Amino acid sequence: MSSHFAPHALHDYALLADGERGALIGPDGAVVWLCAPTWHDDALFASLIGGRGGYAVTPRAPFVPGGYYENGSLIRRSRWVTTEGVVECREALAFPGEPGRVVLLRRLHAVGGPAHLTVVLDPHADYGRAPLDSAHRDDGGVWHLYTGHHRLRWQGAPAATLREQGLTAELVLKPGETHDLVLECSPSPLPRALPHAEQAWAATEQAWRHAVPALDHTIAPGDARLACAVLRGLTTQGGGMVAAATTSLPERAEEGRNYDYRYVWIRDQSYAGQAAAAAGVPELLDAAVRFTAERLRADGPRLVPAYTVHGTPVPDQRELDLPGYPGGFDRIGNRVEKQFQLDCFGEALLLFAAAARHDRLDAGAAEAAEAAVRAIADRWREPDAGIWELSPRQWTHSRLICVAGLRALAAAEPRHPRAETCARLADTVLAATTATSLHADGHWQRSPDDPTVDAALLLPAVRGALPPDDPRTRATLDACRRSLAEDHFLYRFRHDDRPLADAEGAFLLCGFVMALAEHQQGRTVSAHRWFERNRSACGASGLYAEEYDIAQRQLRGNLPQAFVHALLLQTAARLGQDHPHPERS
Repeated sequence: MSSHFAPHALHDYALLADGERGALIGPDGAVVWLCAPTWHDDALFASLIGGRGGYAVTPRAPFVPGGYYENGSLIRRSRWVTTEGVVECREALAFPGEPGRVVLLRRLHAVGGPAHLTVVLDPHADYGRAPLDSAHRDDGGVWHLYTGHHRLRWQGAPAATLREQGLTAELVLKPGETHDLVLECSPSPLPRALPHAEQAWAATEQAWRHAVPALDHTIAPGDARLACAVLRGLTTQGGGMVAAATTSLPERAEEGRNYDYRYVWIRDQSYAGQAAAAAGVPELLDAAVRFTAERLRADGPRLVPAYTVHGTPVPDQRELDLPGYPGGFDRIGNRVEKQFQLDCFGEALLLFAAAARHDRLDAGAAEAAEAAVRAIADRWREPDAGIWELSPRQWTHSRLICVAGLRALAAAEPRHPRAETCARLADTVLAATTATSLHADGHWQRSPDDPTVDAALLLPAVRGALPPDDPRTRATLDACRRSLAEDHFLYRFRHDDRPLADAEGAFLLCGFVMALAEHQQGRTVSAHRWFERNRSACGASGLYAEEYDIAQRQLRGNLPQAFVHALLLQTAARLGQDHPHPERS
């Protein structure tokens, strides 16, 4: 790990994102992860996983870190209380982002007392393996740097000097003084005109105000707005939303569960679109429908679980020969492109049904819906990898979520000729699944040959596969509560005979689904308890990872995990229906 960009607990990182790429920033003001020009490209700053490269603005005096996001945005204010006074660094990726050019804005402000800060810019392309080929300062005091295929331009530090650790500058601000730093990066020649900091900030503020609505009708407007901002920050102009901004952050130390999530999972995209529909964020709904429909029209029954944001195949998994984040590895690419996941078709239909209910299902998406229905008809009997991407089986959740999708589409467009086809197919799949995968105790079991329960089996009923009062729905909810719950957190399933927490962290997606399931049963108080417990499992910046280590109160897995934010948003909207005038959070 680069000595001057030491790692921190995942709890301490914040995200800057502009839709086209994202940066992770630590409590010491160090940007330790940024891939460019887009999410799955090589990292320019790779210190997070043990490579070289970072961009830090750090007080010289001893400090206590803090910070917050400005309301409904990914504009971050890092705040340090030092022995000299208080200093803030307002920072953002200029939003919305340009597909080929990164613009990273940082504005320093000596809030109280003077501020002495050290600035280090040390870019290294190819996950830190490429050298800094050249760095020169022009007559206007602007730095021009080259590393790998990246061209960089840096304003605001004309007195910086080139040292072994990169360009280094010492800044001194008087009380109340501000100072701007602007960094650009592109694989192509940069525009001749320099960006103007004041104009870039104003445009970014306005764009975020347009992108994230007030969401005052939800039970937790502040957290709902941040969740919406995260989903928007992870969504490209083409509509694709990456599952997370990072790769290889460990779900469990040294156990090999480290994956690259910088791609678009059809399932996660559908979750985000359904959450957007529930919360009233039509732009995010449209983006999810657009990307999912394009892939279904192109690939039909051969739809794969994940794509790059460009809709191209995900590269195969490989390692970079880096140390990795502590407890993790250094993997890029993902083997998911070799899998068949039946539930993706059901989730896509749920997404299209949500669009139809809001009169936003265009002709292209309707064609894609037809393709998804045909794919389910052709392939529902096949073993698949399932929601948790395991070895192929006839996973019960996969079939039931297809039932939910078919029924939702039929209900959304009851006069359409396909409605009857969807209803008949849903009945057929449900009957066959009931015959093979209903436990003797009355709850859904994971597969015909696995009698245990799985938290994912809560979701089909929440999505409408069966009525809330169906005995199978209630028995499954009771079984999950009995076997997989701990202190109002929920685990996915039992890996073996070990205690749940010894195998993995609590799965926050499942905790929010449990809140929805309890709400569907009319258990309002219990639903709120589940929602609040899982809402508390975020980092200092309000971001959620995939899992939460209850004992150590630590985030586990890649950050931020989009589907957790999607389910938080949807649950906040659903529970808000019980509270027409919620207090602002």
